Amino acid sequence: MDNIEKWFENFNKSMQFELLSKRPIAYFSVEYALSPKLPTYAGGLGVLAGDYVRELGDRGIPAVAVGLYYQNKYGVLDKPHVRSNGDITNPRDQGLIPVLDANGKSVTVEVPIEDHVVYAKAWIWQQDSIPVYLLDTDVEENSHADREIGYQLYDSDKETRLKQEMVLGIGGYRLLEKLQIQPSIYHMNEGHSAMLYLEIIRHEMEKRKIGFNDAMQLSTHHVVFTNHTLVASGNEIFRNDLISFLLARYAGEIEVPISDILALGTIEDSNSFSMSLLSLKLAGKINAVSSVHAREAAKSWTNYEIEYVTNGIHMKTWDKVGETLASDNRENNLFEKHKENKRELIKYLNMNKRSEWSENDLIIGWARRMVPYKRPMSMLGDIERFRKLTTEKNRPVRIIMGGVAHQSDDEGREMIKSIKGIIEEKLSDTAIFLDDYSVTLSKLLVSGCDLWLNTPVIGSEACGTSGMKAALNGTLVFSTSDGWVDEVNTAEIGWDINSEGVEESILDVLEYDILPLFYSEDLSKWYARMKVARNTIKERFLTTRMLKEYLEKLYIPIIDVSLSHYDS
Repeated sequence: MDNIEKWFENFNKSMQFELLSKRPIAYFSVEYALSPKLPTYAGGLGVLAGDYVRELGDRGIPAVAVGLYYQNKYGVLDKPHVRSNGDITNPRDQGLIPVLDANGKSVTVEVPIEDHVVYAKAWIWQQDSIPVYLLDTDVEENSHADREIGYQLYDSDKETRLKQEMVLGIGGYRLLEKLQIQPSIYHMNEGHSAMLYLEIIRHEMEKRKIGFNDAMQLSTHHVVFTNHTLVASGNEIFRNDLISFLLARYAGEIEVPISDILALGTIEDSNSFSMSLLSLKLAGKINAVSSVHAREAAKSWTNYEIEYVTNGIHMKTWDKVGETLASDNRENNLFEKHKENKRELIKYLNMNKRSEWSENDLIIGWARRMVPYKRPMSMLGDIERFRKLTTEKNRPVRIIMGGVAHQSDDEGREMIKSIKGIIEEKLSDTAIFLDDYSVTLSKLLVSGCDLWLNTPVIGSEACGTSGMKAALNGTLVFSTSDGWVDEVNTAEIGWDINSEGVEESILDVLEYDILPLFYSEDLSKWYARMKVARNTIKERFLTTRMLKEYLEKLYIPIIDVSLSHYDS
């Protein structure tokens, strides 16, 4: 890390840093995990965004972030009949501060949607991070329907979802304009904020008195697009007629035919508009989030140059081991601290789930969003063999599973139902399913489990940062070779799972490798892997390294173009 520290020290004295001080990075994301109280995240995308804005703040990099404020947590099924009825938590109670103008009035922006204007006020979060601005449509000037645009992250109604993305992209740009923030770089974390491009183009048209196509050419060089997933559910697609309907007033305002806008994102030979395609077409720099992800992305999007910056995790947020253990024997310290974290996890389970587990039991964790490509049922495929393995008197195995599914994802909810049924019927003494999975609970799991299970179809996960968080805390990795795991020697930090025969592979490795090692009299080999796992994350998979690579590969090349324009 010393070399990285020196690199940042030098960068903060550079001309590129000086430019950012005047024209910062603007980071756009539809979700952020900022606080357990804030319902502004659903899973890995938001957790990554939260980690990244904290790292930007730690390093003093001039930047702001833009997102949306949601009135309820992700996954809630039913909407209340009455909005703003006092039952909804006040944003101030969640750590947000209203953004006010010079006269002390709330700063609001106007977003043309359909045939009218939707108003959004702004909140700011700035606790151990760069400023994060969150737009909120729950204002008196809006109709009841427009106030509920921000009811919930990833609303199941496609029209509402598109309205959210218009507020994020168009409204987000207009908010920065109102605050007189002039970014030199716009970084989109996924394609949900792709409507931002239209505002950048609009700005160039007005500033230079040029047409749409000419402005489009000038707009792309300072935009970065990060894609996190190749699966269909992670790439927003809307019907062309819905795009035309909701963007009609906006297209009229900027005096551009709606057909020109549709051409930017319409999938060939279809009537569907892809936010990812719009993002790819107009970004100056595109990156995937792991080496495997970049290879898979190149197969899908052959006409685009895609670099990769493997995701990382924010150490101060996820480290429950710490560096303050005063002893010459660091290996034993790590093990003892892990035992403390394990006891904390077991205490929580005993208090909330009525389990009676011991700190000497092998505990396996699997917790993430419930989607098919993550294969949550893999461990339970041969239930009789699994039960036999996990209930041996002298080698007990405990399993914790958790996760959420989108409120409209019937398949994901059915998987949760099936897993709960199997646990209740066959594994009630061995396994627990946690409905209340959250960032707070995730910290308990990744630090308290002994083994972190990850079973995605290779090429689908993109990165999989939960395994990084586990390894940082000495929890060993048990995973298919997807995402970041493909970039390490798994045998040094855990065990590899054969993706082609995932169910059998899990049980074979568990029976013949993991259980004998964990329950052996000499645990030195297990301890050694814990130590390597932690060091691997510290050396290669923190957001500090990730930010450095974003600067080197994506930001500085854009900044240098801007500097050359100033010089000329």
